[in-house]
Amino acid sequence: MDSLELVLLAIGGLFAGCVNAIAGGGSLLTVPLLVLVGIPGDVANGSNRLGILTSNLSAATIFRRKGLSELPEVVSVLVPVVAGSLCGSVLVSLVEAEFFERAFGLVMVPLLLLSLRPLKVKEIAHSWSSPLTVGVFFCVGLYGGAFQAGIGLLLALALTRSGLDVVVANSVKVLVILTVTLVALPVFIARGLVDWGPALVLATGFGVGGALGARLTVGGGERLVRPV
Repeated sequence: MDSLELVLLAIGGLFAGCVNAIAGGGSLLTVPLLVLVGIPGDVANGSNRLGILTSNLSAATIFRRKGLSELPEVVSVLVPVVAGSLCGSVLVSLVEAEFFERAFGLVMVPLLLLSLRPLKVKEIAHSWSSPLTVGVFFCVGLYGGAFQAGIGLLLALALTRSGLDVVVANSVKVLVILTVTLVALPVFIARGLVDWGPALVLATGFGVGGALGARLTVGGGERLVRPV
């Protein structure tokens, strides 16, 4: 990799880490960016997880320092999300790079639409039952384990739907994604689907961006989170 590609990865990671901490969807930029610099799609998917780990770790640290540590809400969704994540990461690690790239391209379309036209919490009138809640968060984890990109958007929607304030929902989302990544990343490492050089450069930018995004979230509140 040349110096320009390294700079692109660092800047892309910084931007994506910031966006992920505030709202979500940063991996819609960084996975294609890794492919752009010559990394196969399945390896890009695995390498991106290292950045997700650093960004959510740094964001979680900032949220905790700012007094936002909602462990009861995290625990209530963690089991189905982690179970889904483990299933998704194992399944996607078995597919060929070409198939993953095509599937990722298809997945990006509804996620971009969700980003541009997000559902409004007030439009959904009834609370979810316990089985439905477990099912929803299992599916979110399954998707996150397989693709990762956009899981923050899905979690933010589901958590705010459950009645959490958007800033609190973000702090919960960060902890959930951190746990999901800790479960999924070893699967990709074991399968040889992490290119450590580019992954470490990207992860450095991600880490700085995650801390910055968390500070902006606490300072800007809902006025910042919803537009982002």
